[in-house]
Amino acid sequence: MQKFGEKLRKLRNKHGMTLKELAVKLGLNAHGYISEIESGKKKPTVEFVVNVARLFHVSTDQLLKDELDVEGDS
Repeated sequence: MQKFGEKLRKLRNKHGMTLKELAVKLGLNAHGYISEIESGKKKPTVEFVVNVARLFHVSTDQLLKDELDVEGDS
């Protein structure tokens, strides 16, 4: 089982993105927010989850449900 932050880090690394690059693609001014989400210190907003799902072409269910993973997605 994977938590949202773990899934986000996995997707980001799989696509060869730094925290800063991901922040830019998501329209964020700083990458600290993403880092805190990946480490589990903060919860993502609904808008953030939807934007991540669109960027990485995965469903919000895959991102949010702990029992689903993001292994087979590109």
